[in-house]
Amino acid sequence: MNNPSPPRRAQRTALSVNVNKVALLRNTRHLGIPDVRHAARLCLGAGAQGITVHPRPDERHIRSQDVSELAALMQAWPDREYNIEGNPAQNLMGFIRELRPHQATFVPDSEDQFTSDHGWRFPQDAERLAPWIAECRALGVRVSLFMDPDPAQMAAARAVGADRVELYTEPYAAAWGSPRQPSELLRYRDAAQAARDAGLGVNAGHDLNRDNLAAFVRAVPGLLEVSIGHALIADALELGYGATVQAYLDCIAAGAAGA
Repeated sequence: MNNPSPPRRAQRTALSVNVNKVALLRNTRHLGIPDVRHAARLCLGAGAQGITVHPRPDERHIRSQDVSELAALMQAWPDREYNIEGNPAQNLMGFIRELRPHQATFVPDSEDQFTSDHGWRFPQDAERLAPWIAECRALGVRVSLFMDPDPAQMAAARAVGADRVELYTEPYAAAWGSPRQPSELLRYRDAAQAARDAGLGVNAGHDLNRDNLAAFVRAVPGLLEVSIGHALIADALELGYGATVQAYLDCIAAGAAGA
């Protein structure tokens, strides 16, 4: 699975489906349904360019077995990417060492955090991040750092060894449809441009959905990947995985066409 090179669709924003919420629903019973691997297969079959998981130490959704089973599943999709995200100070690095996914996304969550709500800070986090990033890169695993959209932080993220940043998009989603929407988009555009100027690739994720995705893709330069879970899985409950993935790919295409 080791593939440190850039994704094959570097000129088009890739869609990576986060299947955590499928696992969350499954975990409410002991029946094994819905099946996380089956959900991933359906999403990949519909054209998603990747699968994302965020295994937390308490295994409240994705479990260790899921992470390994999805890694095995991805072997049948050599043109797609597997992204494992989490805090390297917790359980993430064990998965990276064992499975060597295409991408490791470092997220500064506490163990009991409800959901991701902020990015890494520099220079505060540089010293502890550097050895983990170096280890991932030595394993051939691309590293993306979950970051707030602050242009001033991007050069420091590159200096510590990151390959990409994932811009935390909840503030943009919260501003959608409000007077703050244009200024939030400008903030993300500027952060993405600063990242690119520093030599970083740009990913994005958190609360992106069918309403706000196209405008984000249109406004943010050089967007390589969006990781979408909650909204996409919620839509799939009504539309099905195939139609939902296609709808999100259509949003990405519409945003790219208007850029």
